[in-house]
Amino acid sequence: MKGFLPSKAPATSYSIESDSCNRIEEICNKLPKLLLTGKIHTTINQLSKNDLSIKQLLVNQLSQDLKLAMSQLSFIAHAYIWGDVKPHGKLPEVLAKPWVEVATHQGRPPILSYASYCLDNWFLVNKDEEISLENVALINNFLGGVDEDWFVTIHVCIEDAASGAIDACEKISQCNNNSSEIDVLNLFKQIEGSMKKVNAIFARMPEKCDPYVYYHRVRPFIFGTKDNPDLKKGLVYEGQFDNKPQFFRGETGAQSSIIPSLDGALQISHTKDHLRHYLNEMRDYMPPKHRNFISKLENTSQVKKLLESSKKLTDKYNDCLEEIRVFRSMHLEYAGTYIHKQSQIKNPFGRGGSTITGTGGTPFMSYLKKHRDETEEQKK
Repeated sequence: MKGFLPSKAPATSYSIESDSCNRIEEICNKLPKLLLTGKIHTTINQLSKNDLSIKQLLVNQLSQDLKLAMSQLSFIAHAYIWGDVKPHGKLPEVLAKPWVEVATHQGRPPILSYASYCLDNWFLVNKDEEISLENVALINNFLGGVDEDWFVTIHVCIEDAASGAIDACEKISQCNNNSSEIDVLNLFKQIEGSMKKVNAIFARMPEKCDPYVYYHRVRPFIFGTKDNPDLKKGLVYEGQFDNKPQFFRGETGAQSSIIPSLDGALQISHTKDHLRHYLNEMRDYMPPKHRNFISKLENTSQVKKLLESSKKLTDKYNDCLEEIRVFRSMHLEYAGTYIHKQSQIKNPFGRGGSTITGTGGTPFMSYLKKHRDETEEQKK
């Protein structure tokens, strides 16, 4: 059980021989050099119409290959959009067509989202060892380097560490008044223990990811096209969507299914405001199975009823909420250090993004504070 990570490590290369797939892989592997030398646009613009075709993958329905293609085309496209001082608002058809096709197959919008940036973008350095920060590396990069890799591999390891909590969430959502107190208590303990592991990993972010490097070298490539002041007219996918500009959110941790699953299973409610709509919108960027899982938890969990007659369960429930509060508090602290403070420093390489919004295009600080505080308030 790996929670929301794929059950086996993602494919690092294509399983079939295809000139276009080889070309996608070659360009993606060269992105750090192409971005450094400013050659990403000429590389893509000189391609012929079908040079990045994924037709063979779609015909053969190769699941792992299609996930790899979604990730690599997303990286290439974002390098094309954001790899200059000013963003490019039009993607050439050679890139736009296969990206839209594979995104449609994956049930997600054609934009770099958390699933392609994190969940499907890692490999084990030593295949005989478990997932850990000392054994996970990235398949695809923008500029590359320790800081970019560490930022993403932290999230990969968080997803792995959270697998116990996600397993418990599924089971606890099926509990009712006939369930054994000890069984429910053990599920709460499983969630608490799993989230302690998550928080221990999250706390290691500053070890190898410097705030300056993150803000000015890593973050600029993961922005979206919706609510983005630098792409007010959206993004045109040449030959797709009737050539009408499209607006999609950027990659963000809000597209991870961990916290929404915990909120759903533990019935942690959040007051409705303009940010609630944004969080619901983030589910459109999750793999369909993950968003369906969250909905099922929300619709079936009766966990608060189980607390009514048991102090033992109430105390352990509060311990779970405390670990979630710690996670949200750490997230808020990092947002201040890695984004808010850095936004006041001039960026010599491209854009660092808006100073008041996250990569998804929202006022992230107020959203993080609000959800941290609401988690605390719902302790029994």
